[in-house]
Formats: sequence, structure tokens, C-alpha cells
Amino acid sequence: MALYEHVYLARQDVTAQQVDELTAHFKGVIEQMGGKVAKTEYWGVKSLAYRMRKNRKAHFTLFNVEAPSAALNEIERQERLSEDVLRYLTVRVDEHEEGPSAMMRKADRDRERDDRGGGFRGERRRDRDDREGRHREEREGREARGPREEPEQAAAEPAEE
Repeated sequence: MALYEHVYLARQDVTAQQVDELTAHFKGVIEQMGGKVAKTEYWGVKSLAYRMRKNRKAHFTLFNVEAPSAALNEIERQERLSEDVLRYLTVRVDEHEEGPSAMMRKADRDRERDDRGGGFRGERRRDRDDREGRHREEREGREARGPREEPEQAAAEPAEE
């Protein structure tokens, strides 16, 4: 049997429980047709690059499947008929990835970066604070010296001889 990765996107107004039911249904269809689902990952609600059927977000779910092509054809047929499924994509792979998928590793990495409090966001914030502080010091120093004479006014007045 061939190995596949299958991702489907469900509408944003569907509850997580309904997405779990859809996942269980599709998993059951694969198993009935002689295949097996090695791994299922729910990636959560994510923003879409563009609107699909008036939706700006969607629930993303990944299957790692070992099944005959007929099983995947049946799943794709059912997803086309379902109003809750916006899009789907099936890719044949040589082997399944061990451990969490790239999407799940990215979420872990982002969570870890936020816990540390560093990263690019913290550096930008500190740089901005430094710039604002430096500008504030310049303004306060200028106000203490009094109004600045404009060079245009000095050059505009002709020298009297």
C-alpha cells in the first residue's frame, strides 16, 4: 500500500468537536477500505492566505495514511460533498515523518521563544524604547537652551555695510 499525507480544512464556524467527528468519520472510511491512519494531527484554527467561500480562517487537520488509492478517492469524494470542508490536499510520500509535523514544531518553537521573553520581538521593543528615550533627551535639552535659530532666517537678512 502507498503512503500519503492528507490535509483538510474545515470552516471556521464549525466547533472543534465537530472537526473531531469529521476526522473520526474519515478515519473510519479509510479503515473500512483496508487502510490505516498512522498519525492524526489537529493544527488548530489558522488564518488563510485568501478568503475561501467567505471564510478567512479554517480548522487544519493532517492524516498520515497508509491505504490503497481507492480509499483516498472515497475520502476526497466525501470531502467534496461536505459543506464543512473548504479544501483538501493529498500528497503521496516515500515515508512518513517521525515525530511532530513541521506545523507542530513551529508552534512549539514560537511558544518556547515567548517563554524566554527574547527573540526578535523583545529586541525590537528595546531598540524602540532606546530611540524614544534618546529623542526625548534631545528635545528636553533643546527646550532648556531655548528656541533654535533657523539658518534660513540668518541667511535671508542681508548684511549691512
